[in-house]
Amino acid sequence: MRGILSYGAYIPYNRLKRSKLKDFFGISALKGEKAVAGFDEDVVSMGVEAGFDSLNGLDEKKIDTVYFATTNGPYDEKSSISTITKALDLRENVRGIESAHSLRAGTSSLLQALDQEKQTLVVTADCQVGAPSGANEQLFGDGAVSFITGSGDDVIARLVDSITIQDEILGQWRSNGQEFEKSWEERFFSTVFTTSVKSAVSQVLEKSEISLSDISKIAISAPGKKGYSKIAKALGVGKEQVQDPLFDNIGQTGTAHAGMLLVDALENAKPGDYILVANFAEGTDIILLQTTDALTKKNANKGIKGHINVKNNDLSYANYLKWKGILETEPARRPGRDRPSAPAMHRNYDQNLGFYGSKCKSCGIPQFPKQRVCAKCQAKDQMEDYRFVGKTATITTYTLDYLAPTPAPPALIAVIDFASGGRIMCEVTDCEPEEIEIGMEVELTFRRLYKHGQSGIHNYFWKARPKRVKGVGVDE
Repeated sequence: MRGILSYGAYIPYNRLKRSKLKDFFGISALKGEKAVAGFDEDVVSMGVEAGFDSLNGLDEKKIDTVYFATTNGPYDEKSSISTITKALDLRENVRGIESAHSLRAGTSSLLQALDQEKQTLVVTADCQVGAPSGANEQLFGDGAVSFITGSGDDVIARLVDSITIQDEILGQWRSNGQEFEKSWEERFFSTVFTTSVKSAVSQVLEKSEISLSDISKIAISAPGKKGYSKIAKALGVGKEQVQDPLFDNIGQTGTAHAGMLLVDALENAKPGDYILVANFAEGTDIILLQTTDALTKKNANKGIKGHINVKNNDLSYANYLKWKGILETEPARRPGRDRPSAPAMHRNYDQNLGFYGSKCKSCGIPQFPKQRVCAKCQAKDQMEDYRFVGKTATITTYTLDYLAPTPAPPALIAVIDFASGGRIMCEVTDCEPEEIEIGMEVELTFRRLYKHGQSGIHNYFWKARPKRVKGVGVDE
């Protein structure tokens, strides 16, 4: 039996109330809010967070293949999978495939993974940008989801059937060099969408000998609210069968959106439920799943429920524009960063991306960065690798740095002590200055440090954030 073994999600801590767009532009606005990736987040860092969530309680070394899907990768030419696998501490010889250029990249990757017997990790994330005052700016939200697929008795949702239909249409696009997503008139797009999805749903149900009334939830990734409601009406399904599209509190999350809806449906499903996922963009992907008894034994994950109410929805529109790179501001009055060194980065990938320090075999004290001589007992060359990710930590002392070059001053710099031993100094993120305090429990989170302007190199590292929900991994 092939299917989904586990799922995970990540929704950024910051949210933008759509009413702030109404106040700024004097236009009508959708209700609710949308999720916004922080200035130190991108599709890679969000994908890592979602990957950790799906791996919770599972052996990451059993992953055989990784798929990464996005339309907004950090590089036009360079894979991000090597960064993701290092951060997740997967096997060195794991296979990697990156999908891009289509809002169906996430479901296309999931379909490919579901065809494989071995454990496969599918990660999909997006940070789409709509032009200021436009409909897309209101609709687009940021986020990531992940799934682990495979076979066996631990499958929580088995694959019943699927279908893919290719249909060339210019509905939503972004050409080379363009900053903002473009969309054709929604009436035209939603008409083609409705016809294609209705046909695909009919075909997969006929093949599976299942009726619409047997479906517990239909998760529809649609072009806006009108398209979503139009297909639901065309299919003739009841309100209770239609999965919440999450527009009001997260937004349309691009390649990750169909997966977001699937995770939300799985979180509320019971064994034996049929879940149908419909995703449209230049064609249609339909995935029909049925949950199993293993769903009740699944390890706890943050998923949608663990993230949806953990938020700061006081984000200003000015900060939103700065974080998205739309509003150019005066640079920091300090010398620019030196160009990152590829050899130095390569030497330290395990340490910086995997957050591996060393642990003294003599006295047992973990230390970061890696050391040859123990800082406590001075034993020499008696070290073993030690990964700090997943370990509980607390803030010992901190400072607010108003001079640091950051898009969200002040920078919060803290010394944190790990319960299992070890001390590091790092930046604290997703935290307000008035919120931070000595003794606060924190967890490590993978973030983008900066993008070097001249070379275009993206630099990633780990920061600390307040531990508001169950963290990644378990303590020793």
